[in-house]
Amino acid sequence: MVMSFRVSELQVLLGFAGRNKSGRKQELLAKALQLLKSGCSPAVQMKIKELYRRRFPRKVLTPSELSMLQVQGGQLPTGTVCHLPYEHGPGATATLPPPLLPPGPKREVDVQHLSPQAHPVHPDVKMKRLPFYDVYDELIKPTMLVSTSSQRFGEAHFTFALTPQQVQQILTSSITTHSLTTFSLLLCRFCLCETSCPQEDYFPPNLFVKVNGKLCPLPGYLPPTKNGAEPKRPSRPVNITPQARLSATVPNTIVVNWSSEFGRNYSLSVYLVKQLTSVTLLQKLRAKGIRNPDHSRALIKEKLTADPDSEIATTSLRVSLMCPLGKMRLVVPCRAITCSHLQCFDAALYLQMNEKKPTWTCPVCDKKAPYDNLIIDGLFMEILNSCTDCDEIQFMEDGSWCPMKPKKEKPEVCQASAFSGTTPLYTVSSEGKNSSEGKKKVEVIDLTLESSSDEEEPPAKKLCPGSSAALP
Repeated sequence: MVMSFRVSELQVLLGFAGRNKSGRKQELLAKALQLLKSGCSPAVQMKIKELYRRRFPRKVLTPSELSMLQVQGGQLPTGTVCHLPYEHGPGATATLPPPLLPPGPKREVDVQHLSPQAHPVHPDVKMKRLPFYDVYDELIKPTMLVSTSSQRFGEAHFTFALTPQQVQQILTSSITTHSLTTFSLLLCRFCLCETSCPQEDYFPPNLFVKVNGKLCPLPGYLPPTKNGAEPKRPSRPVNITPQARLSATVPNTIVVNWSSEFGRNYSLSVYLVKQLTSVTLLQKLRAKGIRNPDHSRALIKEKLTADPDSEIATTSLRVSLMCPLGKMRLVVPCRAITCSHLQCFDAALYLQMNEKKPTWTCPVCDKKAPYDNLIIDGLFMEILNSCTDCDEIQFMEDGSWCPMKPKKEKPEVCQASAFSGTTPLYTVSSEGKNSSEGKKKVEVIDLTLESSSDEEEPPAKKLCPGSSAALP
């Protein structure tokens, strides 16, 4: 047992026995073996067995499991450690029988018998519903990751089996993945082991997931927010379908490695789901109906009568008809019912964005805007249908609105007349209904030209008499 220990276990053992626990692994191993040869106390022997059980957590065997694995050994009461003959003596490591060897590919069948004993805890954890997935079956209900408390890294083993119907469902649906039709996946989800409320996906630190011995790709690390901060992965469901055995006869094994943290537990669950697309979610959102325009009118009146210092962003009550995501005109104006602003964003663009990178954050106020809280605004639908030539509107105190016409004509004329030359000056006068007003504007522009540029004085002086002659 001691020969199979890692540095962390050796240090724990030597520290428990009151020995020096510094040095390289070989030195620590020599000290631990010397501790055994010199005759250690029963407490140290129990510590060795405890560390070994934590090193290989699926080796806690009951008599029924011993007989099932056909192990020749002694009897033991249920729930206690196996007291087998090879546990005593320093030469025990040379005669370890197969059940106490580290797990390998040939031992995968044994895991299905042992995993229920290794993971007895099924806390009442509920996972938050994911908008892009409809759950068909729960293959592994939320199960706590049993951590090796005295070690830095934990390891847990799980198994699940598929029925012939589930296998057929995955195989037939995967053929049409290139189209908009939905298809079935196997999802592995992690979360904090909390029962107070439905949990979001939350990865344990330094997570590694192997399915049937193959490493599952996880989302890439996010750029660190602070200097020196550890990079984090965005916590999302892990698609384990490519690594799974799509067979109704051979079970699938999952091995999870992570860094254990004091006082914090994690949970794992596996589901067979139907994956949806943003097009499907948009159809479902439309099917919920459009919110009555009176809701938005009441919100407008409330904002206009409220303290103007309370919300700087909405005191002007000017609202854009452009989507803040795509900088294009709104088509399906929506926002979350929890948002306090009037500005809407386009539902189709928002769903497409969250299909690729699910953040469910409002692009206007940066607050959470989950799919179930989205509503299509009926007042904005009316405005978009009746006002096609402006990109901004202004609301009145009574809830009515008027379009804000883009001020493009006047700046263009001023820019044209600001350039030196004779033709822009005549175009200004021809556009105005009152010719005298146009001429007065010309004179003002000429004065600024005279004060700003000496080179343009001669043509300006020639033009002024001509304009004054036209006034009578």
